[in-house]
Amino acid sequence: MEIYKDKNKPVEERVRDLLSRMTAEEKVGQMVQLPAKRGIVQENFIDKLEEWHVGSFLHCTGDTMAKIQERAAKTRLGIPVIFGIDAIHGHCFDDDGTVFPTQLAMSCSWEPELLRRAARVTAREVRADGIHWTFSPVLCVGRDTRWGRVDETFGEDTWLIGVLGTAMVKGYQGDDLSGEDSILACVKHFVAYGEATGGRDAYEAEVSKRKLLSLFLPPFEKAVKEGGAATVMTAYEAIDGVPATVNSWLLRKTLKEDWGFYGFVVTDWDNVGALTRRQAVAVDGKQAALDAIKAGNDMSMTTPDFYPNAVELYREGKLTDADLDDAAGRILRLKFRLGLFDERRFTDPSARRTVVGAPEHWDVALGASRKSLTLLVNNGTLPLRETKNRRILVVGPNADDIRAQLGDWSFGSMQAGAVDSDFHRKDTVTVLGALQNAATSKGYSVDYVKGADCLDDSFDEIPAALEAARKADYVVACVGDTIELHGEGRDRSELDLTGKQLELLKALRPVAKRLIVVFIASKPLALGWVKDHADALLCGFNPGAKGGVAIKEALFGELNPSGRLTISFPRSAGQLPVHYDRYRGWHSMNPGGVERYIDSTEDPVFSFGEGLSYTKFEYSALEVLTPRVAPGDSPAFRVTVKNTGVMAGTETVQLYVRDLVSSVTTPCKNLRSFAKVDLAPGQTANVRLEVAYDDLALVTPDLKRVVEPGEFEVMVGHSSRDEDLLVGRFWVTA
Repeated sequence: MEIYKDKNKPVEERVRDLLSRMTAEEKVGQMVQLPAKRGIVQENFIDKLEEWHVGSFLHCTGDTMAKIQERAAKTRLGIPVIFGIDAIHGHCFDDDGTVFPTQLAMSCSWEPELLRRAARVTAREVRADGIHWTFSPVLCVGRDTRWGRVDETFGEDTWLIGVLGTAMVKGYQGDDLSGEDSILACVKHFVAYGEATGGRDAYEAEVSKRKLLSLFLPPFEKAVKEGGAATVMTAYEAIDGVPATVNSWLLRKTLKEDWGFYGFVVTDWDNVGALTRRQAVAVDGKQAALDAIKAGNDMSMTTPDFYPNAVELYREGKLTDADLDDAAGRILRLKFRLGLFDERRFTDPSARRTVVGAPEHWDVALGASRKSLTLLVNNGTLPLRETKNRRILVVGPNADDIRAQLGDWSFGSMQAGAVDSDFHRKDTVTVLGALQNAATSKGYSVDYVKGADCLDDSFDEIPAALEAARKADYVVACVGDTIELHGEGRDRSELDLTGKQLELLKALRPVAKRLIVVFIASKPLALGWVKDHADALLCGFNPGAKGGVAIKEALFGELNPSGRLTISFPRSAGQLPVHYDRYRGWHSMNPGGVERYIDSTEDPVFSFGEGLSYTKFEYSALEVLTPRVAPGDSPAFRVTVKNTGVMAGTETVQLYVRDLVSSVTTPCKNLRSFAKVDLAPGQTANVRLEVAYDDLALVTPDLKRVVEPGEFEVMVGHSSRDEDLLVGRFWVTA
């Protein structure tokens, strides 16, 4: 038996043996990923399987994977194919798959274990369908909310993104990649993709290496080193004029050498082709392929001419055996670890029937929807207590729109030409549906008038909404955006509510006895008027298929909202950026504050970390347990938190640090620890928090990451706002 076929041999030995038997053409083929469906490129690439020795296909559905794998098994060496898919927040490309809230929504739970469980469910369903790899999680930093893909991020804080992203990686990959319920994670987009100028998708990112090392690379480093992320996807944009796909400092020096990354790098969709056609840094496809491989890319996604160009480059001596062995070897190594050469080559088709969309998976999804909800305004209207014989009017374009509720990547891939707006209707419960379902048991009646539309400026049912509102005891207005207003290539220059949504709310305010706004959207929008005039505001972002159930429960107090924002809400697009970790300003009125515009406050509408509860939490007695911190020590702190209300609740205790004097400017505060605590009415907890010593570091102008000695400020409390924080100090010794 050939060594590579012997599952009892070590993986590295099997890889070496297989590489020694492969031709250059077969190695290049492993570096090729092509779409299984006809989309933008109208060609059936499955027919290239044998001719090009294709190593990977993406966006396969149905029985396509089994058919391709059977053909691959009959090739000269029988190398299996690896299948990838954009299972971003659940196995959403399958109509039977479980759909979770989007990453931005789930991040508001501040619960790594929730993200791990969601990824675990997704892995089980994806693997049961014969797919081995998801292009998730997204570790981009969502600081400019004009960007169309903010919903795919974990928010604006680089440290929290690393914590939540690493949890998701562990959920996808499990304890053993060869397990029947484990898949490869792919952390993306490497790197600073969300920092493109003007919030324009895939545009230039004008950031320095020091800023990359300080802000954008840490989440990826954590996911690679602590999470063991198996694959990394390069970003579309260029950084300081160098496309990420050919940035050898990022891919070879930082990722592979400095971090010891063992897996493989895949480009995003047609990144190699874009080097010629869009970014114009390569004269032709051959130069593009050469530059991409030399820079550290291992697999090219959906650039069809990559294969013939790479083969020709090898024959010309411009690519060496070492180049091909490194790239192909990384890919083969993971195919072996996935068990694809052994018992995991084929998936039992009967597994799908009991795994995909299993009831217990939907229970996890509902739990995620519940914990993602964030209460931002409440004057005592919520929870709704006395509803018997009352009338509830539901209005707004997102009260019964599953496309708005589920968000992007839920209905197929526009890149692969496979978008189906009918997906997930049987499993989705909207806000309107949930309220109607509960009406009989709770003894209230429900009326519905859409009132306004997110897309159609001429749609106007405001008169009908006003007439119904005069008869109602409560008005629940579901506003926000919908899928045509966000996603890849759908950036916005303004962040106002679209259509006549704001006009609808303003007309309802003097008529409605109680105006409750439910925000269902992909990103923070300018909600200053809503904050000032609504009786209550509940934020769900894209709360998933069971989001309507969770929102209904929150409205009636069946659950106490515990979400905390992971992203700040601007007052207008012109106020951006408003992320909390800004720098202290020269002309700021507050010595510890930031610069402001003359026509706007510096404060956002809602800040990172904010979120209300149906109870009250009181902070006191902040203790600095390690007032002097020696190199390598983890400073520790303790704070007392008491539930002073009448309802049990969950508080997220947040800890921020500030380097008071440093060799370079540093943000006014950085999140460095948090803890969630459940408290009954009147209950008190002493919450201990620790900060990792390395999390006190800064990056110097010569790109060294160091912890400088000196005095630090610690701030502990309910949100990132200064008024919500208790303050102490500690010293880091030399």
